[in-house]
Amino acid sequence: MLDQLKRRAGQLKAETYALYLAYRDPRVPWYARIFAACVVAYAFSPIDLIPDFIPVLGHLDDLILIPLGIVLALKMIPPAVMDDCRARAKAAMDSGKPTNWGAAVVILVIWLTLAALSIAFAVRVFQAR
Repeated sequence: MLDQLKRRAGQLKAETYALYLAYRDPRVPWYARIFAACVVAYAFSPIDLIPDFIPVLGHLDDLILIPLGIVLALKMIPPAVMDDCRARAKAAMDSGKPTNWGAAVVILVIWLTLAALSIAFAVRVFQAR
């Protein structure tokens, strides 16, 4: 059973990377690109909707939201594009772990900006009292 879970996790990772490649493909409609980018950003983001340290619920969002998002995104993307992206993802994963430092920097900047805005809002609220 553990081997099957590891295999499914590997498939999910490969499908997420293929979705990353697909949202960058010009053959994909704009609305599918936006949705796929959100799914990929959430999947690769270190910050979850429900933090992982919360027992059961912390991992439940990863087990439900990411696969659901992938399924919905796949319905929006043309099958020929996904076939091409899956082949490119498999080749990239077979040659080593793919990394995209640009995407990591963008996600980090977004989270830091949100944190700074939250802190600024909290300071304004507490100073008003």
